[in-house]
Amino acid sequence: MAEFIRIYEENPNQKEVDRVVSILKKGGLIIYPTDTVYGLGCDITNLKALEKVAKIKGVKLEKANFSFVCHDLSNLSDYVKQIDTSVFKILKRALPGPYTFVLPGSKSLPNPFKKKKTVGIRVPNNNIALEIVRELGNPIISTSIYDEDEVIEYTTDPELILEKWSHLVDAVIDGGYGGNEPSTVIDLSGEELLIVREGKGSIEMF
Repeated sequence: MAEFIRIYEENPNQKEVDRVVSILKKGGLIIYPTDTVYGLGCDITNLKALEKVAKIKGVKLEKANFSFVCHDLSNLSDYVKQIDTSVFKILKRALPGPYTFVLPGSKSLPNPFKKKKTVGIRVPNNNIALEIVRELGNPIISTSIYDEDEVIEYTTDPELILEKWSHLVDAVIDGGYGGNEPSTVIDLSGEELLIVREGKGSIEMF
């Protein structure tokens, strides 16, 4: 049975953040709020946890398109090949925000992702997610939690999420109602900027 942990976005309680980080460090899976929809995540450095997430999503780990949720752009070079100034300016302008940027993966990607040519980078504009990642000290991988109901697509109520997911994860973070619109996905790995999916983030600035 998953722990249900209430954290307020305006002022995340350090004790509760530490509790979540402790779960992640032990290889636990969490469902947590972002600036778009609730996400399923784990510590990017924990292979067993990564495999569990892939199994839940029904995909092979090395083929999974998980986003890397970072605290800021400072450790980008750990996962992404050197990017030019114009790309960095776009990231700087848009993040933190409701965007996933597809960027060329570097050679130092964690083992399961070594063969990936590109990675999706997220810096959500949500203090709960950012504090967890900052405290953990490295990114968490993230994937949206879909709902079988075709009308709503994403579950927004943390209590309903707990009901449905409590046997699959170790903690559900109640950060209030989530959104039901996913992030806008922008591919910056090629010669030209490509909008892969239009979501919550406005594309006008691009």
